[in-house]
Amino acid sequence: MPLNYRVLNLAGFAACAVLIISALIMQHVFEMEPCPLCIFQRISFMAAGLFFLIAALHNPSGSGRTVYNGLTLISLFAGIGLALRHIWLQNLPPSEVPSCGPGLDYMIEVLPYTDVISKVLQGSGECAEVSWTFMGLSIPWWTLFAYLGLAAISLISARRNID
Repeated sequence: MPLNYRVLNLAGFAACAVLIISALIMQHVFEMEPCPLCIFQRISFMAAGLFFLIAALHNPSGSGRTVYNGLTLISLFAGIGLALRHIWLQNLPPSEVPSCGPGLDYMIEVLPYTDVISKVLQGSGECAEVSWTFMGLSIPWWTLFAYLGLAAISLISARRNID
């Protein structure tokens, strides 16, 4: 199969789908409850996956590619920022870790969305917990690597000479 715009975007979509499925398995099979930052990172993967899928199905040329790749990259860069914030929280000294706040469901019910986003980005004690590692790196590190890889796919697919 030739390496073209549609194939690259389908690969990006498939990778996002595998990442979301993996997160759901960790949550429902291994009973690892996601913190609010983890949930926001999932949303970022879902948004990027959606843009990858729409770009693959539409297979535009010219400025259409720029629009889809721009939307995909915005989603991925948001995820990179969230992952970096999460890594920073996990590496704080215990005395500086923010206290645990209310759950995301509760915050969504009682606070305006801008306040929810602000509180989630501030982080909480549950976001600083490291519940799983692979090769010495926590989940936010691995999601950061996934975001960077997906951004590379999006940038490669943005090249105009790939048909």
